[in-house]
Amino acid sequence: MNQKIKIISALLLIGGLLLVSGCGCKQKTGANYKVSLEVWGILDDSAAFQSIFDNFKKIDPNVSSITYKKFDSATYRQELINALASGQGPDIFVINNTWLPSFEDKLVAAPANNPQVLSLKKFQDNFVDVTAADFVDKNQIYATPLSVDSLALYYNKDLLNQAGITAPPATWGDFESDVQKMTQIDSFGNITQSGAAAGTAYNINRSTDILNLLMMQEGTQMVDSNNQPIFDSYITEPDGQNVSPAQSALDFYTQFSTAGSLYYTWNPILHYSIDAFSEGTTAMMINYSWQMATINSEAPKLNYGVAPIPQFQNGTKLDYASYWGYAVAKNKIPASSSYGVPNAAPTATDAERVTEAWKLLTYLTTKPDGTFIGSGGGMGQQANNKLDPAVQYLKATNQPAARRDLVQAQLNDPEMAPFAAGNLIDKSWRESDPNSIEAIFASMIDQVNKGQTTTSDAIQAAAQRVRQLTSNSTVSNQ
Repeated sequence: MNQKIKIISALLLIGGLLLVSGCGCKQKTGANYKVSLEVWGILDDSAAFQSIFDNFKKIDPNVSSITYKKFDSATYRQELINALASGQGPDIFVINNTWLPSFEDKLVAAPANNPQVLSLKKFQDNFVDVTAADFVDKNQIYATPLSVDSLALYYNKDLLNQAGITAPPATWGDFESDVQKMTQIDSFGNITQSGAAAGTAYNINRSTDILNLLMMQEGTQMVDSNNQPIFDSYITEPDGQNVSPAQSALDFYTQFSTAGSLYYTWNPILHYSIDAFSEGTTAMMINYSWQMATINSEAPKLNYGVAPIPQFQNGTKLDYASYWGYAVAKNKIPASSSYGVPNAAPTATDAERVTEAWKLLTYLTTKPDGTFIGSGGGMGQQANNKLDPAVQYLKATNQPAARRDLVQAQLNDPEMAPFAAGNLIDKSWRESDPNSIEAIFASMIDQVNKGQTTTSDAIQAAAQRVRQLTSNSTVSNQ
C-alpha cells in the first residue's frame, strides 16, 4: 500500500511540474498564435512584395501567410467600402492621402508602446513632412507610405530648343513667357502647337490637382483647424488691400484657355493632355511620375525631360502631393477558426491581428534599425537581415520615395530628382469627400472657361458646396 501511495504521489508531482512548466497544455500565448494577413492594393503587382513578405514570415513566426490582391483603381474604393462594411475586407489596404477624413472610422491606429510597432517619433523621423499631415490625427498613426509622388513639369526638349529656350521654366513668370514663345495659332484661330496643357478641366489629366497646387502656392488656406473649408477667404496684403489667393490662382490657371489672352495656348477641343504631349503637339504638361511609363509606351522616341514644378517669384516653395499609404482595417471578422483543430495554433484575437499587421507595415515602410532580426531558432534563422524592404520595393516599381533617407538618394537620380525635390516641399489638405470635391473644382474651372461665371463667384460657390459636403460627411460619420 505504501508503495502504491509513493507511486501515485510521484505521478502527481510530475504532473504538477509539467503543468507549471507549460508542457502538455493548450494555453494561448503571444508566442504560439497564428494569423493570416490579406493586403489590398491598386498600383503594384504581387511580385513587388513577394520576397519581402516571405522574409517577414521567417522573422515573425506568428504570421502564417500574407496574400496580396491588386484591384482596378476605377472600382477599388467602392469594392473596399463594401468589403469593410461586411467585415470580410482585407487586414491591410491602401488609402489615398486625401482619404483619412472619410476612412478614419474604418481604421485602427498603430498600437502604442510596442517596440516593434511604428511610433509617432519614428514616423516623423522616417517620412517626409506631408505624410504626417495626411496620415496622423490626434497623435495617432493611421497609415504609412512606401512612396510619395509630387507634381513636376514635363517638357519637350525639341520644342524648347526650336523656340530658343535653353532650360525649362523655374518660375510661373518664365512659364508664361515660354508658353508665348512656343504656342502656334493658324490664320483660322486653331491652336496647331500648344505651349502647355493648362487652363481647362476635362481634357487635362489631374487638372484639379494643378489648381490645388496654384491655390496653395498663392497662399490659400484650404481648411481651418477644424478641417472646415475656408479657401474662399480673403487676406490683407501689406498695402492694406484685401485679396483672394484662390481667385488669383484660378485667374492664373484659366488665362491659358482664354481666347484673346496673351497666354492663350489651350482649349477644350484639343487632344487629352497626355496624348497631346506624347504626340509632340504640346510643349509642356504638369503631372506625376507614374505618367513617365505612359509616355514611354506611347512615344518611345519622344525627346522629353522632367523638371521641378515652377514656383511664384518670391513665394514660398511648395509642391502638391498625391500618394497612397497602408492602413489596418478595424474589426475584421475571421474567415475561419483553428480552435478544435488538432495540433493547430490558436487563431489570433483581433488585437493580435492588428499588432501583427502593424508590425508588418513597420517592417515594410521604415528604415531598418535592428527591430526586426531573424533569430531565436526555427524559421527566423533563415531570414535575410540585410534586406531593406522599401529599397527593394522602390527598385521594383520605380517610384519616388517616402522615406527621407531614400529621398536624399533620389535627389542624385536624374529621373527621380524632380519628384524627390517636390516631396520635400509637398502640401495637401484633408478632403471630406475627395471624388465630390474633385468634381466641384472641375466644374468651377469649366464654368469660368465657358464664361458662365466670374472667378470670384466661382470660388465662393465652390467653397459653399464643399462646406455643405463637409457638413454632411461629418453628420454621416457620427
